[in-house]
Amino acid sequence: MNSMHNNKTELIQTIILQLSFDLDVLFGAAKTAHEAATHPENAPADKYDTLALEASYVAQGQANRARQIRHSIGIYKQLSLPEARDVVQLTSLVRLEDADGMMKTLFIGPTEGGLKIEYDGMDIVVITPGSPMGRELLGMRSGDSVGIDSGGNFQEYEIVEVI
Repeated sequence: MNSMHNNKTELIQTIILQLSFDLDVLFGAAKTAHEAATHPENAPADKYDTLALEASYVAQGQANRARQIRHSIGIYKQLSLPEARDVVQLTSLVRLEDADGMMKTLFIGPTEGGLKIEYDGMDIVVITPGSPMGRELLGMRSGDSVGIDSGGNFQEYEIVEVI
């Protein structure tokens, strides 16, 4: 983890690459959904045949998600990395340990909460400051404890490291 002090820029690039990959996959799926929506064989046989309509809804949803990913890529490309501090803030990398000794590594990012990436041999989950975990972590320091209630499941963590 100590190598992370100098490699947060590479971590951001890994996030951008993952989002770009997701965007490519989404474009392929959107193209398939659009073809299904407009294919003559899928023309409605009667008023109850909604296959083409459903495919068009899927294509629209995928187009909206693609727009969102492109927007997030732009945000990450312009993200400035403030001087690392021992206080959790936007762009902090945070290692947590639960009561069972299980480690969790989180990156506090501006968008794309829930994105999972692998970097430097670690599984890292992006969370945003607006998420329940993000709100609890902001301003905390190494050694602090934080409790998160997610859907009635309360979990307590110790902050092991903030980069």
